[in-house]
Amino acid sequence: MSYASIYESWRANPEEFWLELARAVDWKIFPKTVLNKSNPPFYHWFEDGFSNTCYNAVDRHVLAGLGKKTALIYDSPVTNSKKHLTYSELLLRVSRLGAALKRKGVNKGDRVIIYMPMVLEAVVAMLACARIGAVHSVVFGGFASAELAVRIDDATPRAILAGSCGIETNKIIEYKPLLDEAIKLAKHSPDFCVVLQRPECISKLIKDRDFEWNQFQESSDSCECIPIKGSDPLYILYTSGTTGQPKGVVRPSGGHMVSLIWTMKNLYGVTQDDIFWAASDVGWVVGHSYICYAPLLNGNTTILFEGKPVGTPDAGTFWRIVEEHSVNCLFTAPTAFRAIKRVDPNGDFIKKYDVSSLDSLFLAGERADPDTVMWAQEKLNVPVIDHWWQTETGFGMVGNPLGIERLPIKIGSPTVPLPGYEIHILDENGE
Repeated sequence: MSYASIYESWRANPEEFWLELARAVDWKIFPKTVLNKSNPPFYHWFEDGFSNTCYNAVDRHVLAGLGKKTALIYDSPVTNSKKHLTYSELLLRVSRLGAALKRKGVNKGDRVIIYMPMVLEAVVAMLACARIGAVHSVVFGGFASAELAVRIDDATPRAILAGSCGIETNKIIEYKPLLDEAIKLAKHSPDFCVVLQRPECISKLIKDRDFEWNQFQESSDSCECIPIKGSDPLYILYTSGTTGQPKGVVRPSGGHMVSLIWTMKNLYGVTQDDIFWAASDVGWVVGHSYICYAPLLNGNTTILFEGKPVGTPDAGTFWRIVEEHSVNCLFTAPTAFRAIKRVDPNGDFIKKYDVSSLDSLFLAGERADPDTVMWAQEKLNVPVIDHWWQTETGFGMVGNPLGIERLPIKIGSPTVPLPGYEIHILDENGE
């Protein structure tokens, strides 16, 4: 089918369109009501359906025989370490942490703040919350105490899962003092904190409140997934707050799964065998949607990168990762490519590596300026797709749907609206 026919089928009957796509999700109870619009503007999708995002992202792939397949690749040039986690290994870790949280009193609907660097445990924490029906709120690691305190008071978490530190190109940022100060500043106090002690920085734990990551799970066994309604929240993610108080975007679980699975094939054009790398951070929406959830829901291998496009150790780190892990689809921000281009304008570092596995490059997060797009096209010889969306939407609003058909690329334009969104461009007079 063509893009035009698919988009028109959505416009003609959006409820039927999304109901059919919902069959890609494993439901405990398949939804009968697609959209409850009885109380506008508070609309609810798939509210009488029951499912679990963690089950769909992990368990069902193990049950389908993909347990030995790599789910997550952790590549950290700042610690000079790499780890591979299979779907079976991920299931064990997530189930164990989920059981430990439940034993400590975290129940369905409780909020849990995750304040961690780009490590495997951050994704495990997200999925463990999803597994037991708790609502996670990831706060970008190293965020200042005052901003973290605002989020603690808004989300009122029962628990906070944190890393002891983050690692930049030339310094260590201690998270624990920032967390302790945030809890002091906040009106709400969590029942407990769990701290991943990284060898680069061992934090001081507060007795009876703080627990070391591994010790917290020592007597933990495993737990089953708790089915939740399609309209129940999966996570809260706060916008930056540049226009006032930070706003918590609440993401319901059902429509989130349906839309993300659709985008993997239709927008990004990836199959289940492809290696997908979103070079972002789990503290942002791109990290939620395309480091953690969408690739795992689709059964892909996804990459978790702890480093920078330049300086860890040089402007060739992206190309090393593409070669070493046979990356097929790369999604990052134009800022990353501008930094690489500034240091390596002739693309000499690209020539040092075999990047032939790469089929496409997707850019989002800010304007993709023509110079950067043309530089990437010339040096990589792959389609460079500029697409646009927001924290509030969770997936692409406008883009070139590579998995349906490759539409003509007009540099400076993100191409066409995607199903779910009708986009109009207005002039200065609102016409």
